[in-house]
Amino acid sequence: MAMAVGTGSGPKCDINITPYIDILLVLLIIFMVITPTKQLDLEVKVPQENTDKSKGPPPVGVIVVSMSETAQLAINQEPISFGELGPKLLEIYSARANKNMFISASAKLPYGDVVKIIDIAKGAGVLDVGLLTAEEIR
Repeated sequence: MAMAVGTGSGPKCDINITPYIDILLVLLIIFMVITPTKQLDLEVKVPQENTDKSKGPPPVGVIVVSMSETAQLAINQEPISFGELGPKLLEIYSARANKNMFISASAKLPYGDVVKIIDIAKGAGVLDVGLLTAEEIR
């Protein structure tokens, strides 16, 4: 802190801010160095837009687990309960080489219900889980 005494109206006080700027720049450099450079992200496979607009039934080997607004589960339109879902998926996917599954759920359901289905599916050996939107279901 510098203090200048002049011959005018009395003492004059000035704050020397140069040390504060030096400290600020050193802290900025430290935080830039310790910030991780690699972001950890989930790997997401984004589907390509389908140019073929023909609507047909899904292929025979596709497994779709659907959940209605009333939380009723079904595997390929066959009703099933939450307790039976894990063993049924384990039975289906133990003999399959293609370990892909799709989930179709109502938009009015809580997200946690869909996450439970994904968790059960991953425990049953499903490798890739796809989410169907309302546009794809029609």
